[in-house]
Amino acid sequence: MKFPVTWLLFLLISFSTAAHSQLLPKPEREFRAVWIATVDNIDFPTKQALSIEQQKAELLQDLELAASLRLNAVIFQVRPQCDALYRSEIEPWSEFLTGEMGKAQSFDPLEFLVAEAHKRGILVHAWFNPYRALHPAARTMSENHISRRRPDLVRKYGRYLWLDPGDRGVQDYSLSVVADVVKRYDIDGVHFDDYFYPYAEKDESGKKIEFPDDANWQKYEKSGGKLSRDDWRRKNVNDFIEAVGREIKRIKPEILYGVSPFGIWQPFPEKEITGLNAYGELYADARKWLQDGTVDYLAPQLYWETARKGQSFPVLLDWWKSQNTRKRHVWPGIATYRIGSNSNFTAEEISNQIGLTRASTGTFGAIHFSFKSLRNNLGGIQKVLGEKVYAQDALIPPSSWIKTPHILAPKVRVTRDEKFVRAIWTERGARKAFWFVVYSRDQNGWSYSVLPAPTKSIALSTERKIKTIIVTSVDRLGNESSLLEFKIK
Repeated sequence: MKFPVTWLLFLLISFSTAAHSQLLPKPEREFRAVWIATVDNIDFPTKQALSIEQQKAELLQDLELAASLRLNAVIFQVRPQCDALYRSEIEPWSEFLTGEMGKAQSFDPLEFLVAEAHKRGILVHAWFNPYRALHPAARTMSENHISRRRPDLVRKYGRYLWLDPGDRGVQDYSLSVVADVVKRYDIDGVHFDDYFYPYAEKDESGKKIEFPDDANWQKYEKSGGKLSRDDWRRKNVNDFIEAVGREIKRIKPEILYGVSPFGIWQPFPEKEITGLNAYGELYADARKWLQDGTVDYLAPQLYWETARKGQSFPVLLDWWKSQNTRKRHVWPGIATYRIGSNSNFTAEEISNQIGLTRASTGTFGAIHFSFKSLRNNLGGIQKVLGEKVYAQDALIPPSSWIKTPHILAPKVRVTRDEKFVRAIWTERGARKAFWFVVYSRDQNGWSYSVLPAPTKSIALSTERKIKTIIVTSVDRLGNESSLLEFKIK
């Protein structure tokens, strides 16, 4: 039997029946992300002073790989050392981009990355280093760098220049940088890593160098402050983290706010956890930010293998889960870069770690460090992820504490010819989709596909004998619309 080329099969629209709701597959929910580090040209650009076309090509190649592995987010380092991988009137263009700090270029990597990632259904979180002012890898410094414009805010610490977290001017300055990006770019999240007060540097004799914040500490004491110096330092970081959260949510209430602290809050000998004390040495009280609901997600850097004595991945993951009293997201950072570093650290170890995150609600997600580990296919990780770990498309888990208007299901029409059943849809309502989910039922049952928002049609082979199609809208926070069913007869 032959069908007219555009035979309209829009026969029934109704809310899905209870029976179909029970059979309908639920899309996987998982935050699948990777860090794109720009400091010292770790991931992007691979070399300094590449041409604009070369920079574009690298970003596009990375996004294509991310899409092929079914990742749904990238975390892009936009401020490695009080500089900018984007067009800024506050801080200079990055040396890691142009080869010379302050040297301008016409191409804006962040703007391009956001546009191209969104076309592919990939979220972009902008990653800032709030306090690092100059990395040892830097070879140039521009006249408009903060160390020259406001040297009173900057401290020399070992091989680094560092903004003093105890200075209110520093907090206001770094907050202004973050807020500027949130206002001007269509980013989906704001992200900090594990650098607060710096990791300890040592002098030539091997002695630990104390962070030079005497002036601000003495000012605090003279003002009547009663905290110990350690608690004062933690309060400085807490105040900044909380201020950033308030301001970015004021600007864009739906933006996700995440921090990726060092993986050990404090050592716990009773759980056989040893190592650096981030609470006592970096003055980062990440547990507080999680339990206060200051952040939407915490990504503790659990960069150790399961068999690692003193820093076992599952032991640490369980501890962070146990601290998540506000039921925010815990999406651990995982050390894909360490594949091959010892006999226990394989691509299969990464697979197993992701499996552990899926074992309970709240840890449906992980962030790979870093992109070149995926690009270089360490230990065959591309095959392991693409064919085994991320074999199905996934939406990000919703953030129920962020209140948003409901998103409407799209208006769909279905046509059929000899070869294909086609569904074509248009959005309804003011709230825009970031993804669409197409559910289809054939002789083998239900299946689904997650499509990026620019895609508004799908063609399914008539050989499948499609019986029902459902299309839903999903916003960038992972909230899905109601189900509208199209039965095909």
